[in-house]
Amino acid sequence: NVCRASIEYFREQQNGSYVLFTSTSGLIGNIGQANYAAAKLGVMGLSRVVAMEGQSKNVRSNIIAPFAWTRMIASIPVKDEASQKRVERFQRTMRADQVAQLAVALCADGAKDTSGQIFCVRGNEVFLFNQPRPVRGMAKLEGWDPSSLIEHALPAMRANYTDLGASMNVFPWDPV
Repeated sequence: NVCRASIEYFREQQNGSYVLFTSTSGLIGNIGQANYAAAKLGVMGLSRVVAMEGQSKNVRSNIIAPFAWTRMIASIPVKDEASQKRVERFQRTMRADQVAQLAVALCADGAKDTSGQIFCVRGNEVFLFNQPRPVRGMAKLEGWDPSSLIEHALPAMRANYTDLGASMNVFPWDPV
């Protein structure tokens, strides 16, 4: 891939910036897109490791999950008039040039301290996504078995579960 082909050049010049692209299908999930989501989530791991390995040589890597009107999005059938109006709004408000602004900014010297991050662009909105990190933990000195996990660990962690909402549930408002 491009990262492998260019990393030595970036290390030699002790400067470089990757901007990789993913999808909220990988970061959040979307019904019917398991293969696509798995591939796009892999981009997150790749970028994170490139950022970690490049840190000592000022090589950065960040990700953008763009919301933009594309041929792929345009291929989704429109079922009713309300959906058609929403599609027309999205065509006006979610443009590729809006995503490009962040890509250019992340490559600039002014973003030297930004690496290993996950961004999302949705129209005129920019979001920073969190990274997978433990949110709750439990230990049992004598070890766990399925029964004790079901009785104790899972109920204790339930309040910290992430819901299964797709992108439209996470972003229920129209793009700005």
